[in-house]
Amino acid sequence: MIFERKINYYETDGMRVVHHSNYIRFLEEARCDMLEKMGVSYKTIEQEGLMIPVLEVQCEYKHPARFEDTIQIALKFKEFTGVKMTIAYEITNKEDGKLVVKAETKHCFTNAQLRPVHLKKVKPEWYEIFMEYSKG
Repeated sequence: MIFERKINYYETDGMRVVHHSNYIRFLEEARCDMLEKMGVSYKTIEQEGLMIPVLEVQCEYKHPARFEDTIQIALKFKEFTGVKMTIAYEITNKEDGKLVVKAETKHCFTNAQLRPVHLKKVKPEWYEIFMEYSKG
């Protein structure tokens, strides 16, 4: 899946490039967009008493993005077990195709008390959707 967004001025720093912390936000925007496209929005997930907290984030900064650049975030499942998932991201500059960031986020599915749950047991229809998308 591809998520696209334009860089806002307030997301840049004194060097006129995107501040490194904003890429974590961009990953989350792309992830929420992906869930929505899958038909299982984060809002719906929370309404059902489930959460998908972030366990780990790994980013490699390759090339700076700047104000008014349009970036494209390609994301795909690297791993999905029903309890945990890992998503891989590649952020590129739409105009020149340069790789901006390579990243991964690791997550687990939990109940409202943040106890891990197996999606297959608590929401089998969602488990099937996630399985389908994780196959690529």
